[in-house]
Amino acid sequence: MSENAELRRAILSLTRERGSDKTICPSDAARSVGGQDWRDLMDQARDIARDLARRGEVEISQRGEVLDPDGTWRGPIRIRTTS
Repeated sequence: MSENAELRRAILSLTRERGSDKTICPSDAARSVGGQDWRDLMDQARDIARDLARRGEVEISQRGEVLDPDGTWRGPIRIRTTS
């Protein structure tokens, strides 16, 4: 399985485990897939979160505000399941 597929699965699994009222950080998924090298996966994790948000499977937020997955944003984000 590719790293992208593993990250996608990790994001969906972790967000669903936490429920729709709680969030995860992209680093949670990166850590679960990459182990000690998790930092190398952060850009991929954020890109996959954007893709999942476009599909309506998750929401991406920053400081409590839901972000447009196609918008320009920087800084720490959180990911929440929509199901």
